[in-house]
Amino acid sequence: MTHLVDAIQYLPKDVQVVLCAGAPDTPEIEQEMRELVAKAKSINPNVTWVEGMITKTEAIQFYSNCAVFCCPSVYEPFGIINLEAMACRAPVVASATGGILEVVVQDETGYLVPFEQDSTTSFPTHPEQFAKDLAARLNELLEDPEKASSFGEAGRKRVEAKFAWSAIAKQTLELYEKLVAERQ
Repeated sequence: MTHLVDAIQYLPKDVQVVLCAGAPDTPEIEQEMRELVAKAKSINPNVTWVEGMITKTEAIQFYSNCAVFCCPSVYEPFGIINLEAMACRAPVVASATGGILEVVVQDETGYLVPFEQDSTTSFPTHPEQFAKDLAARLNELLEDPEKASSFGEAGRKRVEAKFAWSAIAKQTLELYEKLVAERQ
């Protein structure tokens, strides 16, 4: 989340930014986030940090009403948060890492922002560039509501086609049928 906070300085000063970042892993991370958010608010007073955990209903409201959803994770085994946003027709700007690569389709459901990872920490080796790259992609969608809407609709269709329970059941059945056929 700190990477998105770092990107705020490169976004329009009047854009509303809502940071849902509850339950930091350590007191040190919480303090770092508190300081970064205070700095970001001095640049853009429209920054809001929702510190607590939000309910599923609240998450749906945030996803459904955002202009763009951003997931700046540097480690993400699957990326379900992106699926949730896409299910609510939110265009996505996300890190090009881990399971996010299986969920978000570049230039179709959103933008994947690449970054070089430190082999030990998995953090970006060039965090300032990563923040600028996140902001550039966010700005593209903020400036082009038609493209953002198109990405949002494509995201919803992708979730329904590939990740809905009915789609998963169909994929599972097809796999079982293939395995049975191979054994015969």
